[in-house]
Amino acid sequence: MRNKCGEADPRYQALIELLRTADTVWDASRVFFGRWDLSPSQFNVLNLLRLNPAGLSQTDLSRQLIMHRSNVTGLVDRLEQRGLVERKDVAADRRAYSVVLTDAGAALLRDILPRYYRGANELWAHVSAKRAAELVGDLRQVAQNAQGIAGPEMPGSAS
Repeated sequence: MRNKCGEADPRYQALIELLRTADTVWDASRVFFGRWDLSPSQFNVLNLLRLNPAGLSQTDLSRQLIMHRSNVTGLVDRLEQRGLVERKDVAADRRAYSVVLTDAGAALLRDILPRYYRGANELWAHVSAKRAAELVGDLRQVAQNAQGIAGPEMPGSAS
């Protein structure tokens, strides 16, 4: 007996709700980070650099952001123009550079992060920590299934 996934199937409904939720959270993030004239993607770059004080290459940033390298270039350019990040030459490879967080970028994050964490807690206020941990596992499995369906041409897939 074949498993048919139609509109009445709870898995289909869960997929639709996941996509709606992701869209809603992204839109709310745009409004939230807009207070600091940042996009959610720009915030993600700053936060990754905070977690990697020695800096990251543009390739490393694109891998961790699951974003094409050319898009990362634009993000870094805009953040650099604002003085929030800088490119530093890599001594071992004169063709390479590392993107690092500036003092101004770190100060901006110190302003944003407490509010960001408070917002994240409010977002999950009606979900227990145990259920949130279960959701993380479920969502990772869904992401892995999606990568398997899409194949090797999907960004972020192991190829």
